[in-house]
Amino acid sequence: MIYHVQFPGLGLDLTVNRVALSIGGFNIYWYGVIIAAGMLLAMLYAFRNAVDYGIDSDRLVDVVAIGTVMAIVCARIYYVAMAPFAYQSIWEMIDIRKGGIAIYGALIGAFVTGIWMCRVRKVNTLAMFDLASIGFLIGQCLGRWGNFFNQEAFGGNTTLPWGMTGSIIRAGTNGSGYDTTLPVHPTFFYESLWCLIGIVLLHLLAKKKYTFKGQIFCAYVVWYGLGRVWIEGLRTDSLMLGQVRVSQLLAAV
Repeated sequence: MIYHVQFPGLGLDLTVNRVALSIGGFNIYWYGVIIAAGMLLAMLYAFRNAVDYGIDSDRLVDVVAIGTVMAIVCARIYYVAMAPFAYQSIWEMIDIRKGGIAIYGALIGAFVTGIWMCRVRKVNTLAMFDLASIGFLIGQCLGRWGNFFNQEAFGGNTTLPWGMTGSIIRAGTNGSGYDTTLPVHPTFFYESLWCLIGIVLLHLLAKKKYTFKGQIFCAYVVWYGLGRVWIEGLRTDSLMLGQVRVSQLLAAV
């Protein structure tokens, strides 16, 4: 669980442990801790700004709670459906602790469930999507750092000063099609930074130029889609459908 990550151009050499802590022999991984922290910050933002979107906080809780559960479930279903290998059992398919979730599955699950729950709890759907969009960017911004601890979701080789390498990258176990002896693009960082800029822009848009319900959601779709199209093109571990990068295709759409 312990390995090294280096940024040769920056003179950094880090020792990383995937396990945050162990309780009674049960490992809790940094990836899960970071995802949970991202979800918590997203919910705090939503509760703090719900009134600005005309959303009742009590009803918001119901929509967010069910949407969060379904986001995780659908993120796993999406990954399993697109994974380039066969699972040996149902348990392997549902054992999320061994990795394997996809953000587009989470988005699809959350938004489809959100439509249903908004109707059940009589919450304006477009206003809810506006608020949730910034929350998603918050979760994605922080959550991508889970990839750093797993040393995954990196790109091809680069000579840029922030190129990274490490024991797992050199082993070639989390990607393909790159020279394992050379630094690679830290694409997880690119997406985290892209989402951070998006949070600022969409928050300012919501505060100063919010003219119709659904506006922030539309801006989110465009912003995240644009970023993911080029970032996904750099990655070495994309989920593929034939010769097509599935996430890049969805981002373009």
